[in-house]
Amino acid sequence: MHDFSYHGGILHCGDVRLDRIAREVGTPFYCYSMPTLVRHIEAFEEPYKAIDHQTCFAMKANSNLAILSLMTRYGLGADVVSGGELYKATKAGIPADKIVYSGVGKTTEEIDMAISAGIMMFNIESQQELEVINARAGELGRKAPISIRVNPDVDPRTHPYISTGLRSHKFGIDIEASTTQYLRAREMDHIEIVGIDCHIGSQLTEVRPFIDAVERLKILIEELAQRGIVFRYLDLGGGLGITYSDEQPPHPREYGKAIIDTVSGLGMTLIFEPGRVIVGNAGILVTRVLYRKETPEKTFIVVDAGMNDLIRPALYGAYHEILPVERKAPETRTEKADVVGPICESSDFLAKDRDLPVLARGDLIAVMSAGAYGFTMSSNYNSRPRPPEVLVDGDAYSVIFKRQTYEDLVAGEMIPDTLR
Repeated sequence: MHDFSYHGGILHCGDVRLDRIAREVGTPFYCYSMPTLVRHIEAFEEPYKAIDHQTCFAMKANSNLAILSLMTRYGLGADVVSGGELYKATKAGIPADKIVYSGVGKTTEEIDMAISAGIMMFNIESQQELEVINARAGELGRKAPISIRVNPDVDPRTHPYISTGLRSHKFGIDIEASTTQYLRAREMDHIEIVGIDCHIGSQLTEVRPFIDAVERLKILIEELAQRGIVFRYLDLGGGLGITYSDEQPPHPREYGKAIIDTVSGLGMTLIFEPGRVIVGNAGILVTRVLYRKETPEKTFIVVDAGMNDLIRPALYGAYHEILPVERKAPETRTEKADVVGPICESSDFLAKDRDLPVLARGDLIAVMSAGAYGFTMSSNYNSRPRPPEVLVDGDAYSVIFKRQTYEDLVAGEMIPDTLR
C-alpha cells in the first residue's frame, strides 16, 4: 500500500501534485511518502509487539538522514555495512547499541570505529575477520560483541545477484564449519559471543525459505548449547520482498507468525534487518521526457533520468511500473516502447518493450517502487549530478537531499602543480 494516486488526472504523493514538485525542484527527483513509511514500519513491527526483538533497518536500501531519523522515532536500529553507514546512522540519532555491523569486507579503520562506538554486534563473515576483530579489540582494550553469519545453504528463490544463502556465495560461514568457528571465538580473549546470524537473500516472495533457514539454525543452536555456547540474539536478517509487478510476497503479519512459531521456545531476542519491505513502495523516481525516437524496429522514449540515477533495471533487469504523471484519457492510444536515459551505455534503460500511453516531449513519468536501492545505488557516471530527494507529508514537502551542482562534482579533485 502506498500514498501515490491520481486526483483530477494528476498523480499526487499525498496531497502534493508531482508536477508541482517537478516545477519547483526540477527533474529527475526521488519522492518519498512519509505516511507510507510510517504504515510500513508499523505493519512490520506489529507481529512482534509481544516478544523481545529489535528491528534494525537495512541502510543499504535507503540511507537518507531524514529517513533514518524517522526510523529512530519508531525505535528502529540500523544494519550497516560500511563506516559511512555507521557514521550516518549515529548522525541520525540511532543509538550504537541498536546497530548491527554486517558485510564481508570490514576494514581495520571501520572495525575500530564500530568497537569504539559500542555497537550491538558484528556479524562475522570469515575466520580471518574474526581474528582481526579480536586483535583490534585487544588494541583498544575492549571486548567485541559478535555473532557469526551462518550460511545455511538454502535456496531463497530470488534473483541470483541478490541471493546470499547458498554455499557458493561469498557471504557468511558454511553451516558445517560454523561450530568450529564458534569454538575458536570462545577461546579469544577480546571476543564476546552474543548471537547467531543468517541472511539468505533479498526480494524473497515466499515464507518457506526463511523457515528452512531457521530450522537449520535451530539444529546448530542446540548443538552449540550442548558445548556451552548460549546466544542472546538470533539475527534473522531481512529479505522480505515487495510487489513490483505481479509478485505476491507474504504480508509481514504472515511472515511474522511463521517466524514466531518456528523460534518458539528458544528464549532469544530476535533481530530483524528489513529494508526494501519498508521503503521500496514508499518512493518513486520522477523523470521528464526529453525526446521521442522512432526507428523501424523500436520506439524509444528518452528521459532525463538514467542508469546512474536508478541502476536496478540495467543491473538486474528489474521491473518498475511506469505511470504518466498526467493520466491520459481512457481512449488514448498506447504503444510499445523502451524508456531509456541519456547515459552512453546500451544497458541504460528504465523499461523495455513496455505498453505505455503515447508520450510526448515534456511529459512527466513516475518510475514506481523506487524507494529501495534507488538513490543509494546512484552515481555520478557521465559526470551527472545526483538527483534531489523529496519527502512528502500530507500537503507539504521537504527537500531532504539537494540536487548536486557541477561544483559538487569536482569537490575534492585537485590538479597537481606539474600539470599547471
